[in-house]
Amino acid sequence: MKWVPQWLGQYHRPWLAGDMTAGMIVTVIMIPQGLAYAMLAGLPPETGLYGSILPIIIYSLTGSSMAMSVGPAAILSLMVASALAPLAVAGSAYYMELAVQLSLLSGVMLVLFGLLRLGFLAYFLSHTVISGFITGSAIIIAFGQLDQLLGVKIFNHDIAYAIDVLRDAKPDTIYIGVGSLLALWLIRQYFVRVFVALGVPQKISGLLSKMAPIVVVIATTVIVAVCDLDKTGGVRIVGNVPQGLPPLHVVLPDMSTFRALWLPALLIALIGFVESVSIAQSFAIKSQQRIHPDREFLGLGLANIASAFSSSFPVAGSFSRSGVNLSAGANTPLAGIIAAVLMLAIITTVTNWFYYMPYAVLSATIIVAVISLVDIDTFKTAWRYDRADAFAWLATALGVILIGVEAGIFIGVALSLAVLVWRSSRPHMAVVGRLNGSEHFRNVKRHQVQTMPGLLALRVDESLFFANATVVEEKIQALLGEDPTINHVLLICSAMNLIDATALGVLTQLEDNLAKRNIEFMLAEVKGPVMDRLRNTPLGISLAGKIFISVHEAFLYVEKQQG
Repeated sequence: MKWVPQWLGQYHRPWLAGDMTAGMIVTVIMIPQGLAYAMLAGLPPETGLYGSILPIIIYSLTGSSMAMSVGPAAILSLMVASALAPLAVAGSAYYMELAVQLSLLSGVMLVLFGLLRLGFLAYFLSHTVISGFITGSAIIIAFGQLDQLLGVKIFNHDIAYAIDVLRDAKPDTIYIGVGSLLALWLIRQYFVRVFVALGVPQKISGLLSKMAPIVVVIATTVIVAVCDLDKTGGVRIVGNVPQGLPPLHVVLPDMSTFRALWLPALLIALIGFVESVSIAQSFAIKSQQRIHPDREFLGLGLANIASAFSSSFPVAGSFSRSGVNLSAGANTPLAGIIAAVLMLAIITTVTNWFYYMPYAVLSATIIVAVISLVDIDTFKTAWRYDRADAFAWLATALGVILIGVEAGIFIGVALSLAVLVWRSSRPHMAVVGRLNGSEHFRNVKRHQVQTMPGLLALRVDESLFFANATVVEEKIQALLGEDPTINHVLLICSAMNLIDATALGVLTQLEDNLAKRNIEFMLAEVKGPVMDRLRNTPLGISLAGKIFISVHEAFLYVEKQQG
């Protein structure tokens, strides 16, 4: 693996204009998102800005995506808040320390996964489970922001209490919050259509629509500042954002902290990796580029370690920022580096501009961003095609909403694995016969085929292992009971990638029992890796000369035997 990024050595000057434009536009979007996602994680707003500098630079130099923008992300922010809520008070110094250590542990895990090439771990999180998890998380995030949007806590008590609280709510906060939410929704729904109707090209209209939310943020900030609404209307504002950067350091977790954080860190690492790679892959296809999973592990891992040293929290790829980055003309990761440098300039010079930014508009920004993550289409598709996957989606989403983030993930993964084992334990089996005039063999229930008297040819469309070996044996015994004239049993192994020790024992016993009944047991189309393990076993030795390359040869053998 090359440590010097290929794009850096092959950079062309004509790319610079697009990278600079994309970097400037992404910076504008990162400011409200960074502040909002830090708030969602229960951290000071400036930590979201810190996580938008060094992590981006590190990923740009070590990752494999040309367009992905790395930084704070809504789902990971929720996971941080969920993991740390039982351990410390949100916003406290200890809470901040734990968030930094969570980022450090996640980063170290990702780097180790990359070095050990353990990308398969992420595949335990199927698309259906990920979709259900994100949908449940998005719903939690959206409802969780209503307190800030309306300026009152309405979900901590019963409905009657919520109604009384709403009567005493501060109107100015509601106007700003609901007005911002409505404006952002209208922009998302109709902005592009209006501009296209006015003759603006589709690409430019789309880019302007993504940029438009910053106008809402600026407008509400100006209104609060000019009208002094933080004092006269009780509107909660961001307030003082420290100017400059914190020192680059991190406090390593002790053993008790490690025991409390390792599992949330692992889940954050896997979720962040799966989502980031999905984003990177989707944009790579559009740009006709390639993504290297092991390099993504390293890039994201080092970015999270850099975030920890920047006094920030776990980061991942952002679909919205990555989309803007690509649409704005980004050609290489230099666009991300430019965005990080501009963010650095902003943090060290003009953080006072954020003073009057209302929390209500940040909540509206979060709600609009996460609502688009609610993925009902995946559930509908799964329901039509595979009800088991649909139930996995539903169980994951409800688990996240009703029990918690970690529980939701475990429910989804456990249910997916249970469904996999259940399906494998009930393999499809077909008695086959020969298609007339050919050497092809098909299911007797689906095709007009010729069968051979005295021969049972059974194809098992699954590997044989502890969960299904007995089921296959019972099927053979049942078929033998239906036809007492059978004197040859052929097991077709074309779909078997594995015969485990339990299955081997079952087949060995089956062969012995059949031999006592003067029934010859045979195998056909055994795959090479399976045959390598089978050859020197008692079963393999006993079946010497009765393991055939093809079903056709097995049929010829039986014909000769029955001569």
